[in-house]
Amino acid sequence: MLNVPENLSGAVNRQTVLTINTKKVMEPLSSRSIGSINNMSCRNSPHTRSAPVTASSSVRATAPSADSSSVRTTAQSVVRTAPILKNPARKGQKVSLETNARITGIRAYLGWDITNPECDVDVSAFLLNNTGKVISDSWFVFYGQETSPDGSTAFLAGQEGNHEIISVDFNRLNPAVSRIVFVLTINEALEKHLNFSMLRDAYIKITDTSDTELVSFKMDEYYSNVTSMMIGEVYRHNGIWKFNAIGNGVTRDLAGLCELYGVQVI
Repeated sequence: MLNVPENLSGAVNRQTVLTINTKKVMEPLSSRSIGSINNMSCRNSPHTRSAPVTASSSVRATAPSADSSSVRTTAQSVVRTAPILKNPARKGQKVSLETNARITGIRAYLGWDITNPECDVDVSAFLLNNTGKVISDSWFVFYGQETSPDGSTAFLAGQEGNHEIISVDFNRLNPAVSRIVFVLTINEALEKHLNFSMLRDAYIKITDTSDTELVSFKMDEYYSNVTSMMIGEVYRHNGIWKFNAIGNGVTRDLAGLCELYGVQVI
């Protein structure tokens, strides 16, 4: 079972995974709890789930109440300008991240726009071994567990709106990890009948630690039967770190992705 350190004191299970955005998650992760977490506040966590931003509609924002639960409020809609991507890759293209010198770390910038204000998008990263599975249940980062067990992979604090940044320190990365997959999921997509046809301008940009862009990928295919998107990954091949522009999705929630990558979900 997945025991989520610090933010989560119990095992991850299908019931608790959908409930994680509470104050400081005290229960095991489950599909049901992960979804319920988004209806509460991450009062004690520096990385809170951001409200969706849409160019044409009002968005929901969470605010802690006296009983430690959050309420949904409306906010002025914001138009996000997609960044200029200097080194775009094609879907399926693999690009080396190391040219003249060995790379010691990266930052993964992920962003998107939405056409349906109900879409609340989350970012996760799964740290996998050479079999394509997590090395143990706690080896993924998401809004309920912001740092990997080895401290190598973490969300950068202070992000707002429809974008997130995850940093990876290759010097601290567990040698058993050979691949890190970056995933976008829509909160409660299955319950609310939401899907990736309601998104646009989703991208991932990989930079070095000085924020120089190494490679990027912007999606141009958005399907109504997709609720989770593996947008891209970094992987080690013959000792060299590379980027793969995946852009493929599945009809699963976060708990379903946990199962896909070998996390035991109750």
